[in-house]
Amino acid sequence: MAPTTMAQALNTALRDALHEDDRVLVFGEDVGALGGVFRITDGLTDKFGDERCFDTPLAEAGIVGFAVGLAMGGFRPVVEMQFDAFAYPAFEQIASHVAKLRNRTRGRLSLPLVIRIPYAGGIGGVEHHCDSSEAYYAHTPGLKVATPATVADAYSMLREAIADPDPVVFLEPKKLYWSKSDVDLPLRTEPFGRAAVRREGRDATVVAYGPAVPVALAAADAAAGEGWDLEVVDLRTIVPFDDETVTASVRRTGRCVVVQEAPGFAGVGAEVAARVQERCFHSLHAPVLRVSGFDVPYPPPMLEHHHLPGVDRVLDALDRLQRDDEPDPRFLAVGGPA
Repeated sequence: MAPTTMAQALNTALRDALHEDDRVLVFGEDVGALGGVFRITDGLTDKFGDERCFDTPLAEAGIVGFAVGLAMGGFRPVVEMQFDAFAYPAFEQIASHVAKLRNRTRGRLSLPLVIRIPYAGGIGGVEHHCDSSEAYYAHTPGLKVATPATVADAYSMLREAIADPDPVVFLEPKKLYWSKSDVDLPLRTEPFGRAAVRREGRDATVVAYGPAVPVALAAADAAAGEGWDLEVVDLRTIVPFDDETVTASVRRTGRCVVVQEAPGFAGVGAEVAARVQERCFHSLHAPVLRVSGFDVPYPPPMLEHHHLPGVDRVLDALDRLQRDDEPDPRFLAVGGPA
């Protein structure tokens, strides 16, 4: 095994998919000769030609609309939106057509289409270059939403997304592109739609996905010095959601913290908290807490470290869990409060 970056794993996944299936096409802004802004498609045009990997005009709605037609015609397009906030002009196509075509045709047509979106922060990007837009897609029935947090998952999940008969929004954490791991590609990890327990523990469950997973793991390491034994669950796919793994973990630990980079209000973390509360109510020793970005537009680069949830904010949540779990002294005496 050799050290491999997430960017290299994604590139290899695309390369292998193009090699194995002539129906796979890769296109988007600057993905051809340049190899993409983050070089995820580097070398693919040289290897497979500009009919298989090619540049498009700067028109996101047109890119996705073109992909819809190709998918209806039997191809398996993989499109890149370049940056998360650049994808919003294409959202009408995604919500109105990509997500609904199977339902609209009563299953006669499927859309084996992957929309790759470099997303989230941590790279010092300016406005429109760092956004956490996962809730928009997760709230849209008909879409699968995946986000890898490890090098191995980046390869495996992208291969599964390309092979899936339905559309997948594939969110790639930009700050993890250069993370490294010793992996031997190709490989397959957990099946699509299954969460992964990245660290086992007994005192509390920390649920995270995408760019928040390394934060959760770092917080678990730091919390160990304070006497906490944390379990970390990586969702891997937001849709479909793995209730079984999450709830089994929370029932064991009795406490839950959800970590996300996106603003907290109406986010994915709120859905996770609600599902845990509904399914694990009698196992919980304290309320389910969320650690998230602030409910503000993404800040300028010099301020993003204040916005992004870090280890300290996760540890603060654990302190709240501990306080909430302490019995109210008013109820210690027989007969209830004075």
